[in-house]
Amino acid sequence: MANLFLMFYLSMIMFLFGCMVFVSNRKHLLSVLLSLEFMVLSLFIFFFFYLNFMGFESYFSMFFLTFCVCEGVLGLSILVSMIRTHGNDYFQSFSVLQC
Repeated sequence: MANLFLMFYLSMIMFLFGCMVFVSNRKHLLSVLLSLEFMVLSLFIFFFFYLNFMGFESYFSMFFLTFCVCEGVLGLSILVSMIRTHGNDYFQSFSVLQC
């Protein structure tokens, strides 16, 4: 029981650290995507332990992982297209008015 609450607190702390990195480091698109994936991983850990604690099936975690993979692929495709068109992933060099 104590390990379960420890995992809940650990996943919440991981999520808060991911939010802090997301807010503080917005220079490169790759670092933003990595912090978002870290936040998604901490949410997955939270949902996994919560569903196991309540005795529910783990099908929701499979759907959650599927959507997380789709989100990661979309982020990487945006990163690749941005690097191909602009040459780097700096947010300062990217302008919406040029597209």
